[in-house]
Amino acid sequence: MKSVLDYLEETALRYPEKEAVYDGRRGYTFGELLEISRRVGSFLTRVCRQRSPVPVFMEKRSETIGAFFGAAYAGCFYVYMNPELPQKRIRERLEFLEADVVIAEGDLARRLKEDGFAGRVLGFGEIKEKAADLEVLGFYRLQMRPEDYLYGMFTSGSTGVPKLVAVSGGAAVEFGEEFIRTFSFGSQDVIGNQAPFDFDVSVKDLLVSVFCGARLVLIPSVMFATPPALLDYLCENQVTVLIWAASALCVVSAARGLEYRVPKEIRKIFFSGEIMPFYHLKLWREALPETEFVNLYGPTEITCNCTYYRVDGTEDGVIPIGRAFSNREVFLADEGDRRIEAVGVTGEICVGGKALSSGYYRNKKETEKRFVRNVFEEPGGGIIYRTGDMGHYDENRQLCFDGRTDHQIKRMGHRIELEEVEWELGCMEGMDRVCCLYDSRTKRLTAYYVGTASPGELRRLGRERLPAYMCPNEFIRLKFMPLNKNGKIDRGSLEQYRMREEICFGRPRFDSGSC
Repeated sequence: MKSVLDYLEETALRYPEKEAVYDGRRGYTFGELLEISRRVGSFLTRVCRQRSPVPVFMEKRSETIGAFFGAAYAGCFYVYMNPELPQKRIRERLEFLEADVVIAEGDLARRLKEDGFAGRVLGFGEIKEKAADLEVLGFYRLQMRPEDYLYGMFTSGSTGVPKLVAVSGGAAVEFGEEFIRTFSFGSQDVIGNQAPFDFDVSVKDLLVSVFCGARLVLIPSVMFATPPALLDYLCENQVTVLIWAASALCVVSAARGLEYRVPKEIRKIFFSGEIMPFYHLKLWREALPETEFVNLYGPTEITCNCTYYRVDGTEDGVIPIGRAFSNREVFLADEGDRRIEAVGVTGEICVGGKALSSGYYRNKKETEKRFVRNVFEEPGGGIIYRTGDMGHYDENRQLCFDGRTDHQIKRMGHRIELEEVEWELGCMEGMDRVCCLYDSRTKRLTAYYVGTASPGELRRLGRERLPAYMCPNEFIRLKFMPLNKNGKIDRGSLEQYRMREEICFGRPRFDSGSC
């Protein structure tokens, strides 16, 4: 099996002068990216233990990718530390990793030192100028194995205490090759990167670029606050592929950005992370009728994605997560550990195949809890990952997402998936985004939304579309929906608002009404 570094070297040999990555300020060719990666890797071999984590505390810039591949060259694995995280969270993660070194730059390096980091802070600007030692790198290369980790990624913590998912180089290649084969990317493509580097959507951007020789354009996060500037940036860079969180697409369409300018070079749009509101998908498809739209599904633990669905225009509001990639096994299981084959019956989504991650770093208990022996096949079957997500098959045998097990509530004697309520509300006229929270103490269901409809209008429409036990007690209209760093709705911020009974994210105006 080829490694990610094999692909980087082959692409740099094929397209040495082609720009590999651009961040709005600085770009590097594939030849330059390879040289920087080798220089960083050579330096790291002198200061890092083989197969140890290398935290990278840098802004989302072109050079940061060189730090990632440099860690791989040194026989280590990278863990991106997002500077937008609170310093307390950075400190906790470094302590968990037992990091001896951190790659940082400028003010971020000073920030670590001032916070009392006891290890060695490696200034990226300095180490990237050191000469590459190809002999040493060759020695380390001979010792590399497909099961060695390529990167580690902390989970968002939305389902409990954050954990570090460790993904091997072999799993990344297994996924990347199949992803590219399925969707026919090529060197002519320009990838518009939306996701931060600590969100696994960004891994797809990196793999497509390095494997195919596609140009990678990093989009500064600040641009999502000004959609016209974002759309100008996409058009100026002639971006052809978007692999974005669903919420990021909604930011543009909700702000009526597509009325300002349509990035007509885009030929493929992939969305994932959470349910894509049908109304916003409709706006994007109307603006780009020739573009292919694909819904992707998969938690970080399975290495990026395991299913996909090509939107064909026949959907009636529910967008399936589709079928498994050819190198994956995806199925549903009931509470008695039996496979579900029937249409319309909900079960837990389970995933198998060679591209699974290696589990949770230094957390054997959680790994064994989620990564289990496949008891659904013959004895001695392989390992599968139990996602904790629920799904069912539709009449076309397409898999549909029903929500998480921890988003299921019991109300008025009925079991309810909050995502189902959100989907029904999201189909209503005048509703742009919606998120439902349930207070088990007061037994109240609250719908927070962004849109033009009044709470009274939604209350009336809710009674028409929903049974009484699914109808929210209250609708609260927000000026904007709070999003986390990954572009998903920040349920934690809404929970804080609910508990404090005050708006705590930008103080948006709101109206409320009871159902």
